[in-house]
Amino acid sequence: MSSTSTEIRYTRYVALGDSQTEGLGDGDDGTGLRGWADRLAEHLARQEPGLRYANLAVRGRLAGQVRAEQLAPSLALRPDLATVVAGVNDLLRPRFDADEVAGHLEAVFAALTAQGARVATVTFPDVARLVPLARPLVPRVLALNARIREAAGRHGVVVAEAYGHDVATDPRLWSPDRLHASPLGHARIAAAVAHALGLPGSDDSWTHPLPAPRSPAPAGWRAGPGELRWAAAFLGPWLGRRLRGRSSGDGRTAKRPDLLPVGERPGWTTADASPV
Repeated sequence: MSSTSTEIRYTRYVALGDSQTEGLGDGDDGTGLRGWADRLAEHLARQEPGLRYANLAVRGRLAGQVRAEQLAPSLALRPDLATVVAGVNDLLRPRFDADEVAGHLEAVFAALTAQGARVATVTFPDVARLVPLARPLVPRVLALNARIREAAGRHGVVVAEAYGHDVATDPRLWSPDRLHASPLGHARIAAAVAHALGLPGSDDSWTHPLPAPRSPAPAGWRAGPGELRWAAAFLGPWLGRRLRGRSSGDGRTAKRPDLLPVGERPGWTTADASPV
């Protein structure tokens, strides 16, 4: 059954965050990234054709960087809806502090809601089910999720609960690097946020399991030699960047810094648009 719990109409949506919100795993840098925030904007535009959408997210950003670099520009755009999703990059750092990370997120929540925006965020899934080698990070995920819920509760922020749903760790929802959602995963995240917001046309079907796979999960998803191959292909380069003090987002800026109609990309002219 579709949700009709709200009659609120959104006309200015701004997304803040890191690579997941930027859209990595859903498209590529050559053809363009889509991602769950773009998909959510498309859902919103079906209800409000005049919706204008900006995406300030940049890959590799820590929660403190999202606050420092994206909050002021987002406030200047005066959104009536904002999504704030960050913290995974912090989870992977040796000196992770859940209170510090949540403090940055709460500052963003507070500023946006004080200006009148409706704000939504998400919790993070059980990383050990995605990456067996990451089992030691589970207490960090639990701690950060708990603090996100607490901060959200203090500011009336909507929380889409990814943690606790088995489907959230289905390999088919994740890219081979297991850090970024696949196109199907991005679609599920968008559906989860839409449902949490009570948008018309949304429901809890995003929580439903996918049909049973015709073949078992790739070896790379199971402990053993496959884990070592994954570590060599993805974890090694990530650690290398950290040791050199570099980030995948170095030199990058937001893909969509201004509020634009959903079907329009930055740099387009009217002549660039093709019929749907």
